[in-house]
Amino acid sequence: MRRTTAVVLAFVTALAAGCTIGKDQPGAGVGEGSIKKIDALSGTQIRVGSKEFDEQLLLGQIALVALQAAGASPQDKTNITGSSNVRQALTSGAIDLYWEYTGTAWISYLHETKPIADAQAQYDAVKKADVAGGVTWWARSPANDTYAIAGNAGTVARTGVKTISDYAALVKRDPAAASTCMGPEFKSRDDGFPGLAKAYGFALPEPQVHLLNDAVVYPSVGKGDPCGFGSVASTDGRVAGQKLTVLEDDKHFFPTYNPAISIAAGVAQKYPQLEQVFTPIAEKLDTATLTDLNKKVSVDGQKPATVAHDWLKAAGFIG
Repeated sequence: MRRTTAVVLAFVTALAAGCTIGKDQPGAGVGEGSIKKIDALSGTQIRVGSKEFDEQLLLGQIALVALQAAGASPQDKTNITGSSNVRQALTSGAIDLYWEYTGTAWISYLHETKPIADAQAQYDAVKKADVAGGVTWWARSPANDTYAIAGNAGTVARTGVKTISDYAALVKRDPAAASTCMGPEFKSRDDGFPGLAKAYGFALPEPQVHLLNDAVVYPSVGKGDPCGFGSVASTDGRVAGQKLTVLEDDKHFFPTYNPAISIAAGVAQKYPQLEQVFTPIAEKLDTATLTDLNKKVSVDGQKPATVAHDWLKAAGFIG
């Protein structure tokens, strides 16, 4: 999505107020684990960004703690609203790195129309294509935080909908029964609702589309008010917390969304040692692990920084 120059300048200005990890934060004073101090990183200020939703805030904090363990002085510039804005922050030099999703980059930034089914092949294609944009990709996680359509238990039982093809048929048969809540990005992105509707051949009437903040979608679908279906992120802990059923993407519309380190090429070239910091972390972030960590934040109410620090310590990355 395009943003006006004023908006871009506003978020870049806000990023300038970012801070390093303070002594009272969970990431402060981390002990030594499998992440060792890297002399070349000593005191280096690495600016870490993230999007605004819980999983991204968590991943941002994981990066911050890991960088501090490696001897850097990371700056917290997380919580940027909107995928296009955090990508712009990276390409404009306002941040140095963040975790981005392979499917998002492929469809939204590189403007490809056909996802690649194999996760490694999708990552390799993104990595190769993004060189032209001055972005280096490292450390692909096996977790797949894909977009999905989910329904609450009552709606699924009442309508018999199990797949997105079933949902498409319901839209045509009884639009009111297919009322759907969704976040702003999902409603407008090519890999969101417009592309999904085209791929599955349905058109949900506008009165049955309820535009909500992403965080509000989950409880709204859970209680069936104002909708029985909604757009969700498959690794979000609130899917299980609200007892939602994810519909099968039987036409395989959604691409693979593996989180991976997206870093400015100049920073990657200057500090190649960073790759060895993030690769082992990414390898341990499978779908089950990331979903569990997300639940601690989104459902249990723990702070992303606390969850990040505790997991890195439990996994042996820090002491």
